[in-house]
Amino acid sequence: MSYDVPDACTLPTAERPLRLAEFDDLFATAVRRIDRLGESHARLHLTGPAGLAARVRDLAARESECCSFFTFTTTEQPATEGEVVVLDIEVPAAHADVLASLIRRAAR
Repeated sequence: MSYDVPDACTLPTAERPLRLAEFDDLFATAVRRIDRLGESHARLHLTGPAGLAARVRDLAARESECCSFFTFTTTEQPATEGEVVVLDIEVPAAHADVLASLIRRAAR
């Protein structure tokens, strides 16, 4: 895996590459802008077809189940076409390196 998985993560090792691939696909297809709001807070602006918000909420909920240190907040924005979602990702300072690694993946 390309980012350090903290001991606090309970996702089985065999499932981690699949989850990471889900994030990579979301990042590659939907991320339009990334705002770093601090070492432990980032905001991703995403756009995509109908169903994007549900996809983001589902992925965030599943990630929160195994990595409880993540706090994900999704906010839908008005759009003339498709969906626009703002995803805030926050972590405790002790996991700022995990957030930084995730954001580097999103920025690719």
